[in-house]
Amino acid sequence: MFGRLGAPEIILILVVVILLFGAKKLPDMARSLGKSARILKSEAKAMKEDGGSTTTAAGPPNDGEQPPAQRTIQASPGDVTSSRPVTEPTDTTKR
Repeated sequence: MFGRLGAPEIILILVVVILLFGAKKLPDMARSLGKSARILKSEAKAMKEDGGSTTTAAGPPNDGEQPPAQRTIQASPGDVTSSRPVTEPTDTTKR
C-alpha cells in the first residue's frame, strides 16, 4: 500500500521528529522508553514465573493459605532507588 521505506524517507522522518521534539529532549525520551521496556520485560518475566503458583481472582478461594508475597518492580536488576512495591489487584465487584 505505502511501499517500502528507503533512506530518504527515514531521513525525512528523523528530521521531522527532531524538529518536533527538539534535540535536547530526545535523549530523555529515549531513556524513559528504555526504562519502560525494562519494566515491561521484568513484569512479563514475573508473570511467567508466577503463572502456575498463584490463583487468580476468578479462581478458587484461598482456604487457609497465606496470601502471596508482595512483589517489587525494579527498573533494572539491582536498581533499588527506583523500585516500588506493587499491590496485586483484587476482585472488588459485588454480584
